[in-house]
Amino acid sequence: MKYKLIDHTADFGIHVFGSDIKALFENAAHAMFELMIDTGELKSLTKRQIVVQGDDWPDLMVNWLRELLAIWNIDQLVVKDTEILSTADFKIDAIVKADPFDPTKHEIKMEIKAVTYHQIDVHRGSTGWESKIIFDV
Repeated sequence: MKYKLIDHTADFGIHVFGSDIKALFENAAHAMFELMIDTGELKSLTKRQIVVQGDDWPDLMVNWLRELLAIWNIDQLVVKDTEILSTADFKIDAIVKADPFDPTKHEIKMEIKAVTYHQIDVHRGSTGWESKIIFDV
């Protein structure tokens, strides 16, 4: 399982899993966009390299997802997939694969306004890495 939903009174959350830190960040990106839009029909027509930094793993997770949310809000690109190239020193170097949003093809399931620091958690668990993330919807 890559992620599961978290019951939260005011906002919306996910509990994400990954076999290693790269998989955790890739799965978090996948989960966020899968919750927002049906990503099954996307073709990964656009690719771009991005670099994101943080002070620690939780800060990096928030910054990572905020950067991807900005790609959606500013560039109107729906992220299909991400490939983390490196995660050294709380810095992600990644390739983002996306498609331009087309309202005739893509149905918005949920609008995520922001990624929050509320109850953010990123840690190594007994079977890999885990993160809990709360979104403002």
